Amino acid sequence: MFNIVSYIIFLTVSSYITIDVGRRCFQAGKSYLEYLLHDQEMCLTINRILLGCYYLLNLGYIAVNLAFWDRVSSMEEIIAITSVRIGYIALILCILHYMNILTLYVLRNKLTLK
Repeated sequence: MFNIVSYIIFLTVSSYITIDVGRRCFQAGKSYLEYLLHDQEMCLTINRILLGCYYLLNLGYIAVNLAFWDRVSSMEEIIAITSVRIGYIALILCILHYMNILTLYVLRNKLTLK
């Protein structure tokens, strides 16, 4: 019973975080990409591809994460295990976000040097 509760909490919170962060980055990323690349159509295409890859990677990680879930036998374990797993999702999102920004920054610098 405790496992089902922890699965539901984990899936709800991590899916919400993933979808909300993805939507926010997609909206904010439009102007950032336009500033870097100066081509609206290319920016929209890149932004959509990044959003799709982002969703696939994170929702896939969430699904795989459930396969390696230990048996939960108390409310304390639900809170501990679920919070650690959600923390991993947040860290992954943070790392992906900064990797994308760094990559775009480096590409922009290479484009301006030519």
